[in-house]
Amino acid sequence: MADEISGIKIPDSKIAREAAELVKQHESEMLFNHSVRVFVFGAMRGVRQNVKFDSELLYVAALFHDLGLVDPYHTQTNRFEVDGADAARDFLRSHGIPDPQVNLVWEAIALHTTPGIPQFMRPEIALTNAGVLVDVVGIGYDEYTPEQRENVITALPRGDFKNEFVKVQTCSALKKPQTTFGTVNFDYIEYHDPSFRKPNACTRIHGAPWPS
Repeated sequence: MADEISGIKIPDSKIAREAAELVKQHESEMLFNHSVRVFVFGAMRGVRQNVKFDSELLYVAALFHDLGLVDPYHTQTNRFEVDGADAARDFLRSHGIPDPQVNLVWEAIALHTTPGIPQFMRPEIALTNAGVLVDVVGIGYDEYTPEQRENVITALPRGDFKNEFVKVQTCSALKKPQTTFGTVNFDYIEYHDPSFRKPNACTRIHGAPWPS
């Protein structure tokens, strides 16, 4: 991987290198490249907006944000975002990182698919979310020049990203459908099986044990 991509330096501290090695050991090339692109796009946005952020923490958040999709970090009861956040927390604590920074990374990962909230939070959280949005669904695509986008995908190829990413997300969602209620993760189940009915918030309210 290049030391610098489209003007963004890839963190090269001991923690950054070990984080990348750990994630690369478990993720496919598609997921790993996506994770680094999330960092680069997020960092580029931060620079463009003149936002002060911790590049190393943003990098770790981006690297770990989809780790909950792979079997070694999958749990039956948590959303995949929380699985990835927990993995990052364990990793950072094992390296002696103080809890405030650990919690910041945890929140950035846990909230990276939550619409309408991360952009109002601390820069590392907002930029992780922004990097995910532009790389997955193209939100903010035109805020980057064609040259910037080309530099990123040349260094970190997308391959058959759209189909492979949907497949990975769908496999995760189908393993624990109960965790997808109220999240965008339900969309993968519905896309796979249009007849699947998700729990309805109104039905749950009316079915609550309260008399009124």
